[in-house]
Amino acid sequence: MRSKKSVLTLFSIVFLSAAFAQQDPQFSQIMFNQMSINPGFAGSSEMINVNAINRIQWVGFDGAPTTTALSINSPISPFGFKSGIGLNILSDNPGFNKDLGLSLSYAARFKAGKGMLGVGLSGGFINNTIDPKWNYPDVSGDDAIPPQEKESSMNFDMGFGMFYNTENMYFGVSGVHLSGTKMNSAKKTAYYTRQFYLTGGYTLNLPNPSWQFNPSAYVLTDLFLSQISLSANLKYNKKFWGGVSYRMGRLGEAITGMIGFELFNGLKVGYAYEFSLREISSYNDGSHEFMLGYSFSLKKERPPQQYKSIRFL
Repeated sequence: MRSKKSVLTLFSIVFLSAAFAQQDPQFSQIMFNQMSINPGFAGSSEMINVNAINRIQWVGFDGAPTTTALSINSPISPFGFKSGIGLNILSDNPGFNKDLGLSLSYAARFKAGKGMLGVGLSGGFINNTIDPKWNYPDVSGDDAIPPQEKESSMNFDMGFGMFYNTENMYFGVSGVHLSGTKMNSAKKTAYYTRQFYLTGGYTLNLPNPSWQFNPSAYVLTDLFLSQISLSANLKYNKKFWGGVSYRMGRLGEAITGMIGFELFNGLKVGYAYEFSLREISSYNDGSHEFMLGYSFSLKKERPPQQYKSIRFL
């Protein structure tokens, strides 16, 4: 039987030899971090939101992929015009890669029916570093399997998105890597594939007011291959939630279980465990994902005004 290290090395060969057509990492709890895929989300909650997700994929492999995404967004009103700004930081370590991305977002927000529509742009940079350490002599030095030595590059990246939300629902469409972001490696120039997201979710209040049902979905496509994820969470007292997610598409099939709770004053903690339905699940112990979020407002509620009777002025 092949060892875990052998399987991971073979995966790295396949991963790197496919013209370095690296795709963005996928998160099971993406419904809690829409900012990372859609600049139109900025300012949509009328509060300052900080969200971090750490994903440890294929636990049990040496050097298995790990990803951390941090996003911050806030509403602003320059000259009375409703808008939102955001910041995304992504650290992604798949295979031999150590990639770091940083982008800033701005969204203009408009009243639309019962909700608000955000139209946003993002721009930033991605730094790609590849440091291959092949374990097999017949792999090292093979020009058919680039790269053979450490390489690094930094390139501009751009995205666009629209996000519509009401009190009980949201809908978003976005595109990333629209500028044709380069990825230089092995004296060749490769590009990130342009990717497009379609997301949606709804909050259904159940007969018992303590319970809410939150179905959501997202579709990811590069116009050649697609991936669909369907999720359902049940929330109690707006503080505790649990649910499941099913993903199918280009990355294979996977089932995810999720739990989470709100500690106090907008501080949220979530956890997800993903089990792959592909053959590779025989060589690892699944994937773990941890989420931490905090929402707050800088506006202080004004205390009730007290007035003295004019008789005593």
